[in-house]
Amino acid sequence: MAEVKHRQMSIDEILEDFSYLDDWDDRYRYLIELGKTLEPMSEDQHNMNTKVQGCVSQVWISSSVVPGDPPVLHFIGDSDAHIVRGLVAISLALYSNQPARKILDIDAFEVFSEIGLQEHLTPQRSNGLRAMIERIKRDAVQANDGQG
Repeated sequence: MAEVKHRQMSIDEILEDFSYLDDWDDRYRYLIELGKTLEPMSEDQHNMNTKVQGCVSQVWISSSVVPGDPPVLHFIGDSDAHIVRGLVAISLALYSNQPARKILDIDAFEVFSEIGLQEHLTPQRSNGLRAMIERIKRDAVQANDGQG
């Protein structure tokens, strides 16, 4: 079995790609493709500590602090639903490898509105997306508090 290359796309690359897709079927297909680019999570990382509460689909997000000046948070995530995996990929492109203070300032919903996703998500998916973003920001608050 061939190994899949995992390269986290930048949010700018994702936004540019979305700008070329006018049809929502194409955008959904692209979301599914983005989900396939996620860095893999081990089975051990699929646990109650990483599970995001408030999502209809199962979603897991794990963060780690990468030392530096300032330190940054690295996130990995996964979902059992293809479109949700794409939403996880976009969220991680926004937030992963950023300093905690910057994470707290980023408005994901502004970006999702720019893409046009807000009005195309079911209420359940919108609530799940909100729960993912809240989880990422909570991890950033904890990391930021640890900086003193």
